[in-house]
Amino acid sequence: MAKPMPNHSAPAQAAAGLDEGPLESIRFTGLNAGPKLIVLGAVHGNETCGPNAIRRIIEECRSGKLVIRRGEVTFLPIANPKAYRLKTREGDRNLNRDMREKPLPANYEDRIGNHICALLRQHEVLLDVHSFRGEGEPFVFFGPEDNRGELEPFRQAQAEGAFAACLGVPVVIHGWLDNYARLIAAREELNLPRLSVTEGYGTTEYMRFAGGYGVTLECGSHDDPASIEIGYAAILNALAHLGLIDAPAPSTAGRTVIHITQVIICEAEGDKVEGDWKTGDALAKGQVIARRANGAAVTAPEAGYIIFPSTTAKPGEGICYFGVKSARTL
Repeated sequence: MAKPMPNHSAPAQAAAGLDEGPLESIRFTGLNAGPKLIVLGAVHGNETCGPNAIRRIIEECRSGKLVIRRGEVTFLPIANPKAYRLKTREGDRNLNRDMREKPLPANYEDRIGNHICALLRQHEVLLDVHSFRGEGEPFVFFGPEDNRGELEPFRQAQAEGAFAACLGVPVVIHGWLDNYARLIAAREELNLPRLSVTEGYGTTEYMRFAGGYGVTLECGSHDDPASIEIGYAAILNALAHLGLIDAPAPSTAGRTVIHITQVIICEAEGDKVEGDWKTGDALAKGQVIARRANGAAVTAPEAGYIIFPSTTAKPGEGICYFGVKSARTL
């Protein structure tokens, strides 16, 4: 008598499928030459505005309401399926850190990261759609000026800056990787475990490394329905700006451009932000930003802006970042 076939639909298989399911990408190719854009959602699984906005655009492309005339666009609505299904920021680790090929992947994000890197190399422009905890204005992160330095050499700053400015949000920010290097140095002074600068590399940093350019769009609060609309409008603006669809070029005027210049690190338990700050809030010189556990005040070194205030920072993490009005024009 033949042995029964294994039941691949058993609960154990279903559980394994949580982190074994495929990545789904949808690509639309125009019949005329043009750039290659990729749009990512849910790199962090609890940030659902990206998948919702992207799926809406996909349906409009399928129905003919939106027609890709030139170039091509690839949509990856859910870049981190495991975290998305778990409704958590990450599966095994933060996918938007240490983004590079891993010949010997050690965890789930390493494995899907390998496939995402391969997809990014097939494209020229990246729009990565995110959201954030708490309240605040939507903003865009973009990269460095053209340079031949060791940290992040780059040669498409003008194109990337214009792309960041076209997305329709009021604030655009640069200086992430330089300040991640400062965070590493500050941790060393506190005798905390050393981090590698590659931990600061995410999707956009990998895209620049691969020869393209890309930006991270933060659409607003995780649970705010308006964040979906921000993401949807930004994708439409991206398609119009790059000429993939027939639509007027979106405005790039009136943006507040902020350069992050300093990280304020949590040195001990009890260090905390002082005030109900949001990313992009203006600071006067000398204004108290945070307070150390011993009561000492941390003040703004000059007029500027607060970036990424955190009420949950642990020793070695950023309480917040400080930025100034950028000299760059987009």
